Amino acid sequence: MRILIIHNHYKQTGGEDTVFFAEANLLEEHGNIVDKLTFSNNSVNSLADKLHAALGTLYNFKSANIVEEKLRQFKPDVVHVHNFFPLVSPAVFYVCKRHRIPVIMTLHNYRLICPSAYLHYKGKVHMENATQTFPYAAVLDGAYRNSRFHTASVVLTTGLHKLLNTWRSKVDYFITLTAGAAKLFQQSSLRPHPEQLLIKPNFTADLGMGAADREDYFLFVGRLSPEKGVETMLKAHAKHRFKLKVIGDGPLREMVEAHAQQHSDLEYLGYQKHDRVKQELQAAKALLFPSEWPEMFGMSIIEAFSTGTPVIAAKIGGGEHLVHHNYNGLHYTPEQESELAAQLSQLQQNVDLARQLGQNARQSYERLYTPEANYQMLVQIYEEAINQKKNPASATVVAKAGFQ
Repeated sequence: MRILIIHNHYKQTGGEDTVFFAEANLLEEHGNIVDKLTFSNNSVNSLADKLHAALGTLYNFKSANIVEEKLRQFKPDVVHVHNFFPLVSPAVFYVCKRHRIPVIMTLHNYRLICPSAYLHYKGKVHMENATQTFPYAAVLDGAYRNSRFHTASVVLTTGLHKLLNTWRSKVDYFITLTAGAAKLFQQSSLRPHPEQLLIKPNFTADLGMGAADREDYFLFVGRLSPEKGVETMLKAHAKHRFKLKVIGDGPLREMVEAHAQQHSDLEYLGYQKHDRVKQELQAAKALLFPSEWPEMFGMSIIEAFSTGTPVIAAKIGGGEHLVHHNYNGLHYTPEQESELAAQLSQLQQNVDLARQLGQNARQSYERLYTPEANYQMLVQIYEEAINQKKNPASATVVAKAGFQ
């Protein structure tokens, strides 16, 4: 299969870039012919560059010409878009449509229904944006980059393309990462056809099963920021003392360091390379995932699963849908430190439960989140898109989307 993958890199490397490279490598390893067409925000530096990028988000003619030329040269069977914002623009979907080439887009974030891309800014969740074609209040809040101008640019682009029916008529399939995300998009102002939404999670390499008898500590791995639930985690730690290791960096680093100085059973390890993270996951009693926004996925969760480590997660976003309560982990209500403390206590006191959750976590990984399982799901989506050009969407496709 000939696959063209298109991606707009941000200035700071993030999870979307990781998935872009991982899926491209996976496809190549299985003998597919893959070409990568990339754009980078590193080319946007001057005020003129930023203004041009903002104005080009609606339809970037320069990028359209680049995509057009690549399609002529490479002649792909299918195009997979990971991120089009801001330099590629929705022009990519119109060009692919003209060439009658099926196009897939992975919804890595909520950009199409919220200018912040996260449904979270100014310290709170903003679910109201999801159902509004033009979320005007977000513009006044400067939801994107704390700028009303840049936010207005995003709102105008996504809103006008909703009115132009771009998302419903120019994209063959959207890949969502969880059933929860699929449901949210289905009920949003995006108004996709039910058969357009397919669920395919991310994947991770096998980090290896951890020790059967775990050490007596819990682990947090992630960005130290308010939406990640760091403050709730620290409150739970103060209320119900337990050994906790924290890996990561971010704006709340000083808060974590101050807490560690006052509580000797919290060990702050700062940023650590992947080998150290793997080592800690393999020994920890459980991973804490206290995120308080509707996070799309949760790579640290499936990494924990691969080591047979259960996860205690706030019941929202990726944590709600990757972690199944009393199967491969435990849930608690977001922002409720008493509930989090109670779940921690349960695992401390019930060794058999902790061991069983860990075994189930490993089974979850083997069934859903290995590279091989992901490859099969991804290729099936590509084949469905190619066949759909020849045949109308069938009831089978709709059923797979999970809405019937």
